Order: sequence, then C-alpha cells, then structure tokens
Amino acid sequence: MDIISVKQETDMKMMEILRILYEKNEILGAKVISEELEKRGYSLGERAVRYHMHILDERGLTEKIGYRGRQITKKGVSELKKGLIYDQVDFTFSRVQEKMFNVTLNPLTLQGSVIVNISSINELDAIKTINNVFESGLAVSSHYNITERNDKTYFETVCGTTIDGLMQQKGIISKPLYGGLLKVEDYTPINFIEQIAYEKTSITPLEAFTNHNNTSVLDVANDGTGIIPANFRVVPEVKKDEVIALLDSLKKIGICGVIHMGQPGESVLGIPVPESMIGIAIIGGVAPLCAAQEEGYDLDIKLADRYDEYNNMITPNYLMNLPLKKVTNPTNENKVSFILNKIFNLISQVDYDVDNEKGNIIANISYVHKEDIDDSIEVMKELYKSKPEYCMGKRYSVVETNEEDKVGLATICSLTMDGVLTKQGINSTPVYSGILDIYGSNRRFIELISYTGSSVDPHEIFIKKGMHDIHGSLNNEGKILASVHSVNYVARDKTIDTLNSLKEVGLEVLNIGKPNEYTYNAKIEKYNFGYVLSGGLNPIVAIKEQNIPVEVKSIEKIMNFNSFEEL
Repeated sequence: MDIISVKQETDMKMMEILRILYEKNEILGAKVISEELEKRGYSLGERAVRYHMHILDERGLTEKIGYRGRQITKKGVSELKKGLIYDQVDFTFSRVQEKMFNVTLNPLTLQGSVIVNISSINELDAIKTINNVFESGLAVSSHYNITERNDKTYFETVCGTTIDGLMQQKGIISKPLYGGLLKVEDYTPINFIEQIAYEKTSITPLEAFTNHNNTSVLDVANDGTGIIPANFRVVPEVKKDEVIALLDSLKKIGICGVIHMGQPGESVLGIPVPESMIGIAIIGGVAPLCAAQEEGYDLDIKLADRYDEYNNMITPNYLMNLPLKKVTNPTNENKVSFILNKIFNLISQVDYDVDNEKGNIIANISYVHKEDIDDSIEVMKELYKSKPEYCMGKRYSVVETNEEDKVGLATICSLTMDGVLTKQGINSTPVYSGILDIYGSNRRFIELISYTGSSVDPHEIFIKKGMHDIHGSLNNEGKILASVHSVNYVARDKTIDTLNSLKEVGLEVLNIGKPNEYTYNAKIEKYNFGYVLSGGLNPIVAIKEQNIPVEVKSIEKIMNFNSFEEL
C-alpha cells in the first residue's frame, strides 16, 4: 500500500467535498455530503464532515449559508481545478467511467440523460458557425442546447462518451483508450496523427487538443480535408453483433458519430488493437465547438461536463449523417508513434561523461527569425540570471536551418538526465510532463500528462494552450514546465551523487524525493523515488511570452555538448 501522510489523506477528503459541492451546484448540509462521500469510498460521519468543512471555510474555499449548509466559493472552484494532482491524475479517468455509468437514455423512448460538452459563448455569431458544422454532420448527435446562466450563454453538445455509456448499459464492455486528432483527406479518414491515453492524465485527452491551431474541422466540413477531434475505444469481439445493433438503433434517434469499427485484433486508423478486441473510432462531440475556435471565437470548452435530458434538447429539422466516406485502409501502415519509444531511443544515445564534461546530449530545437535572435538570447540570459534552477543548464546553441530567414535555437532537454543516469547503470524513466505552480517557496504540479500512451510531448500541449507563466515565476508567482522521473529506491544514493555532479555544469534538479513519496504532489510507483527537473523549453517559452515569434519544438535530436555555448 502506498504511503500517504495524514495531511495528504485529509486534503484528499476535503478535495472530494469540494467536488461534491461543485457537481451538485447547490447548498448542501453535512448529512448529504457524508452520504455522497460514502458512495465514493470515504467513511466520514456528519461530525467529521463538519470538521473538514470548518477548515475549508477558514481557507475561503467554502462558505456557510445559515443553517442550510455550505456552498463552494470562487476560490474553491479555482482550487478544485488545480486539484491535488496525485488525486486528479487518477480521478480524470474515473470521472469518465462515472459519466458512462450515469447515462440513462433509452433509445426506444428517448427518455433519459446523455453526457454533454459545454462551452461559454462570448459572441453569439459563433453559434452560426457551430450550426453550419452540425448541418455538415460533423458531430456525435444532431441534438444540442443553448442555455443562459449567470448572464452567460452556453452551448451544449452530446459527448461521444455517451455511446460508451449506452454500451455499458447493455452489458457491453467499452474501454475508452485514447483521445486525439484524426487526419481526413477527401472525406476519407486516414489515420490518427496525435493521441493521449485517458489514463494517468489530469487533463482529458480531447481537452488537450481543443485549440484552434490543432484542428481544422471547418476545412473538413467545407472541402473534406483536414484534422478533426476523435476518440478511440475497444470492445470485446464476442459483443460485435450487439454493438452493431445498438449503433443502428442510435442512428435512428440522431446519434451517429462512429467513424470506423474494425475487425477483431485489427489496427484501426493507425492505433493497435489487442487480440480478441475490436477498435471503434468516434468523432469528438466538441467538433462543432472546435470549428468556432478555428474562426477566432473565444470559447471555454469543458468536455463531458454535465448531463442533459435527451428529449429536452433542441432537435433540428434535418437527419444527422456523418459526411465521412468508408475507411479504405483501416489498418493503415502509418502506425501512431508513441513518444516514449522515441524517448528511450534518444536516451540510449546519450553518452555525456560527467567527469570530462564531453559527449552527446538530447536537444530541443526551436526556430526564430534571424532578426530576433539577439533579443531571444537576451531573454534566455535574463531567465538564467534570475532563476537558473528553472533552466536545464546555462547553455544554448544557434543552429543553421534550410530557411533563409530562420535559425534554430537549441536548449538542453531534461531527458538528457535520464540518459546520463542510464549510462551510469541506473534505470531512470521519465513518467510525467507537467505544469509546476510556483507560489513563493511552495511548488506543486497542477497539471500532469503521462509520457506513456502519448504521441506528442505533453509540454508542447501545455505551451499551445498557454498554460505557462515563466516570467511570473521570476517573482515567485508563476507556472513553469517541469517533468517527473522515476528510479528504483536501491539506486537512490548513486543517483543523488550523479545528479550532484551534474549541478556543477548548471544541470540542476528541482527536487529529489524519497521512496514511496509524493514529489511535488506527483505520485511515484511503489519502491521507487521521483526526481523533478525543469523543462528545457522554459527559456524558449520565456521568449514566446515576450511576443517574439518562435516555433517551439521539443525532443528534437542528439547534439554534442561542446557545440553549445554558455549564456
């Protein structure tokens, strides 16, 4: 059993109380909260609930409303969104399963609830764009809702996870595996080009990719070629006929987001499928909302956020029909590449020698215009001068490119440390990429994505979504890129010695944990310990934050350490 301190266990209970208040969205008393906690595996009597609520009140996360009970505050909602990351990483997939279980729609009567994605709409013109995508058929369902709450307009679409819930309702095991981006050419689905696994992430996969720079739903709607959000699950092959029958019944009521259903054990659109299982790709229910983002509308998209009664949703006067053609090459030779495979191969090529300070390291190479190179280097110098621990070393390299007006700007990638340790006979594994919140002397991860099951370096996702604040960290109130690495506990002393020797050349470690200990709230496997490194891209992101155009790229290639110069 993992070692959890009394404080961590108390924090987890209070975080669960905040979740209950947020999800119920009403004033609740201790009795109701105690009953809800019991359902979630926390045995906490009313008296104990009142004790925890008193602490939450003192922190300003909840407030007492007379004798009726408590409600969550804005500060409490903010804290909940940051969450206890060791709890949040596990909770994200659990939340998907919870949503699936609570789907109650009966396809025959149209009675019951479905899962919906929701987004605030600041400009009502965005609704026209969204409706155009619905008319093209690029959605899970033809049903939607437009609601008004707290002087804001919200648009709700049916989430693809509803289909998983309906299968579960019929006794069919449906296991969501990935959410990602699917390439389409001439209305024909080609293959997944990016994906993130549902498990071991604090941010839902499609949420990670809901950015106007990632999708091109409008292009697919208009011309049949582009990138759309999609998710992927597997079902047992023995249930194939039942799955087909269910999907046929759903088409009749306006739910028809299935892109492709494979054969047993057959890869689907580049994603491998286990033996005796069938892969199914479904369009992301947020596709219409992504289209509005592509046109520049400011949307705050929340995936699988709540439930709606299906027969109370708006039904257009046209039949829903996904406009995509039949997949011509379902198994696709272009298999989705997992970032961890690339990482292990690069780590294996690191031969940097700690003693003579020579050898190959892993480099990130981003690209800036030649006229901006001097300003860019000055920004990097300022960051290193102020907070050297937020940089992965004090070195950089200007790399020539094939483009006349651009140069590459290389920084040392933090995965170099895994390579150096591996060369020393220590098995060091990168576990998570994340956002580390800096507040005074306090540091904690507020977002984490596992390298396992991801096709893209998570740091690139965080950068695209603008979740960083490198310059804020200079004043001890910001957010930096960081990563979590794991080593077996028996190698801890040797690891510490090696990491200490690297500090002499500017390669610093933010934190080295103890076995079975949470490291900046990141959970480490039993019998292992974790260490945390700043992201090698922090100096590059600092440049971006100064409005200097930069094309950010991570984990690019092997370079010789001596080709770098000091800041």
